[in-house]
Amino acid sequence: MAQAFSWMAWTLEIAVFFTSVVLMLIGMTVWQLRSPSIERKGFLPIPTTRGDRLFIGLLSAAYVNLAWAGLTDATQWIAAGLGFVVLLIMMRWG
Repeated sequence: MAQAFSWMAWTLEIAVFFTSVVLMLIGMTVWQLRSPSIERKGFLPIPTTRGDRLFIGLLSAAYVNLAWAGLTDATQWIAAGLGFVVLLIMMRWG
């Protein structure tokens, strides 16, 4: 019987990336509970809250990681760094 799916290759880089995502979500939840955010307009074409910018930033960082993994054989640490920079830009100015 043929295998219906394949397992993801977990490397240290990927584990650090997803652990960071979970820690950010926990941190943002605590921050939101202690200090509710207000909508503001940045370079994104819509008004966003901190949570919106985090979500968009995490998606962008994930796409950077996926593109890096699919298009190059270079270390994932570079992709993680680029994804983190994209996330920071989105959180600060998005």
